[in-house]
Parts: sequence; C-alpha cells; structure tokens
Amino acid sequence: MRKQLFIDGTWVEASGYRPLFSPYNGEQIAEIGYAGAAEVELAIAAAERAKSVMAAMSAHQRASILEKLAALIRENKEACARLISLEAAKPITTARIEVERTIATYQFAAEEAKRIQGETIPMDAAPGGEGRVAYTIHQPLGVVAAITPFNFPMNLVAHKVGPAIAAGNTLVLKPAGQTPLSVLFLAELMQQSGLPAGALNVVTGSGSVIGDLLVTDKRIKAATFTGSPEVGITIRNKAGLKKVILELGSNSALIVDQGVDVDAMIARAVTGAFSYAGQVCISLQRIYVHDQLFDEFVHKFVKQTETLQLGDPLDEGTDVSALIGVRDAERAMQWISEAEQLGAIVATGNKREGNIVHPTVLLNVASSASVSCQEVFAPIVMINRVSSIEEAIRLVNDSKYGLQAGIYTENIRTALAAAEALEVGGVMINDIPTFRVDHMPYGGVKESGTGREGVKYAIRELTEMKLICFKK
Repeated sequence: MRKQLFIDGTWVEASGYRPLFSPYNGEQIAEIGYAGAAEVELAIAAAERAKSVMAAMSAHQRASILEKLAALIRENKEACARLISLEAAKPITTARIEVERTIATYQFAAEEAKRIQGETIPMDAAPGGEGRVAYTIHQPLGVVAAITPFNFPMNLVAHKVGPAIAAGNTLVLKPAGQTPLSVLFLAELMQQSGLPAGALNVVTGSGSVIGDLLVTDKRIKAATFTGSPEVGITIRNKAGLKKVILELGSNSALIVDQGVDVDAMIARAVTGAFSYAGQVCISLQRIYVHDQLFDEFVHKFVKQTETLQLGDPLDEGTDVSALIGVRDAERAMQWISEAEQLGAIVATGNKREGNIVHPTVLLNVASSASVSCQEVFAPIVMINRVSSIEEAIRLVNDSKYGLQAGIYTENIRTALAAAEALEVGGVMINDIPTFRVDHMPYGGVKESGTGREGVKYAIRELTEMKLICFKK
C-alpha cells in the first residue's frame, strides 16, 4: 500500500516514496511518501491559512471535533491497535492499551478546550493601581510544529495534536519514520471529525530535512518534540524565540527501601522494566535495593522476568517482541557486553534472536557503564545494592537525566524526604517511575527536557497569555 502526504485536508502525492518494513520479521508493509522542501512549504502555508479559522472557532466547536475524533478511534480501535503492532512491533495487548489511552487523551483535550481561562488581577494591590480592573486571557499561538517518536505512535501524537487543537492552533505534524501509518490513519479520522482543512497537516519523510524546515520557519510559532536529547538540543538551538517543548531522554530509577513487601510489587517492577521491550520514555532502567532486601528482590525479579513470553507482536500471548531496528538490537547487546567488562553480572537474558533481545537483568553495574548513565531504550534493567536511602537518592541524582523516579517505602518520612530530594519532574511513591496517566503534568529536568505535557499543561505551553487592563 502506498501512503501519500496529508496537506490542507487532502491527500497529496509526495515527490518520492520509500519502503516501510516490519521491525519483527523484516517484511515490507507499505510505501511511505517522502516530503521535500516543496511539500513542507505547502503544509506550512496550509496551516498558516487555517490559523484564523481555528482561532475564531468557539471552544465548544473545538471540543466537539475532539469528542468526535475520540469516538471514531473507539469505533476503529482494533484496526488502530493492529497498525501500531504491525509498524512498531508493539505486542497487540499493549497496543490495545495505547489505543484506549489515546481515546482518553482526546477526551481530556475536548474537556480542557472548554476550560481555557485566565484570572483577574487585583491591580490596587500595588500603589498606583487604584481604579483599574485587569484580567488575563490565553490565545492560540498559531502554527505549531509537532515532531513525534515511534514508541507511542498514537498516544504521544495525541498529546501534541489534542492540546494544540483544543487551544485553537493549527499543526504541521512529522511522525517518526518507522511509525507513520498510525498518524496517517489519524488524519483519515480527522477528516471525518469536522476539523477545518489545513488545521492538521501530516508530512512524512526525513527527520533532519523536515525538522529543520519546520523549526527554522518564521511562520511556526512553537515546536513540540519528543525524542533524543541530541535532537532536542539541536531543535532548541535552531528555534530562536519560538516556544519549544521538549520531552527527551531518561534512565528512570526505582528505590526499594527495607521493610517493603517484595511479593506485592515485583510483577509491577518487571512490567515497568520490560513493557514494549523497554522502549518507553519512563521505562524502569535502574533499581537500587536496600541491602536487607537485595537477594530476595533479585531472586524474585529474575524469576518473574523469565516467565515473559517472546515472539510475534500480533500473537495474543506475546509480552516482549522486537526492538524497533537492527541497530538498536546490536547496540543493546554491545552495552550488555560493556557492562560485563566493567564487572556487572548477568542474572538472566543476554541473548538475541533477530531484533528480539531477551529481557536482561544486570547486577552490580558500574555507574560509568552505558546501561547506567545513558538511556537504554531496550529490555535491559540493572539492580544494584545500597546500604541506605540517602545513598540511593545520591545515585539516582547522579544522572544527566531527570524525568521520573519511584520509591517503595513504608516510612512516610522517607517518602517525603525522597520526594523533595530526587531531581526529577515526577516522583512516584510506592510505584514504579513508569506510571503515567494522561492528564497529569509530565516532563523532566536536566537533559530530560523543558516544558510539561499532560493535556491541561500542554495547552498552557501552546497558548500566549495576554493581560487586559481597564482604567475605570
């Protein structure tokens, strides 16, 4: 099947097409249009023309469009899940969960479209402010460039499209090269939802070519990106005074305190480490376990890990399938080998079949090893022993990333102290750092990014606050 570009409400031929292959078995699944400068110009121009239409649209109209979109996705949810599974090698059961979350994200966006409000300012709180009334409003920015990753090809797209539309913006959307089919199907559903032509434009192709054109164009008023820190930093450097929202890398950590019921949390921890083969922005990558529980925790974690089923993402019984590409599988194995050379012990895993890397548990990993200090984005987790929570917090914070962290503890003082001391955007008490629901504020510090997603918070990022002051 040949997939065109979606520009100004219609399907447009690309200047060229390239094959898209399954990460699981290497079979060709589609031909994808590759946009050049001319097609990107068409998309930006269409979004620019449509921005006045979107800005003038009432809140209830924008909400109605998003509600309709959520309903259309629900009607087609199995088709959506199969697309995700096919192009991203995400196990079908996990893909179905993503589709449900996508529906919820657009529903949240519909609700928040009706709640974009400012505040009144007590001007007479300052000398000279007497006799004045002031309030703020939030207005759409205009054209937003959205660049999305492969790992959640529907829901992370929803976290950009939903808030942008709710706020009255228009978009030019560049999906990840490996997962364009989900986004192009979204464009089909958007056509049916009543969104004005030009409000959503989808250009597929080279990330560097399209991304540079979008980020440097003066008509683009904001760029929202989820992906690697290297690309995010480049975008920020090129964007000038545009608003930039960056959701970048992580090596999310979990602390396990003494006195915790290991049996009650071990399955949850294994899920956090190996769901979608570890290709989750807040995948559990580092675990620091109190000395008193270390041996029990490792034994039960390894035992639970070895129950995971590997195979075809379309098989209902599969827990872990292929990584997104052969280079990712090769890198994962190289990083395991490097950790071993630095003294780590392989408790289970360290095998590869095609692009499937067996879930791997490493013990006693050096802090300088790539699997500790870089973002693994593969089914690899390290478990290290600590003698105190203070030591664990220090090790968690010894990272260039800071997206989310988790701590299991029965001590409320320990929980409160950790919540304040951990250098991350979100702390999960008695849960894994991989926890996320779609209306909570989500984002990181350090090289994990700037700005916040979560529909209400993303809308704030994608609007401009204006002060209006009356002299009575």
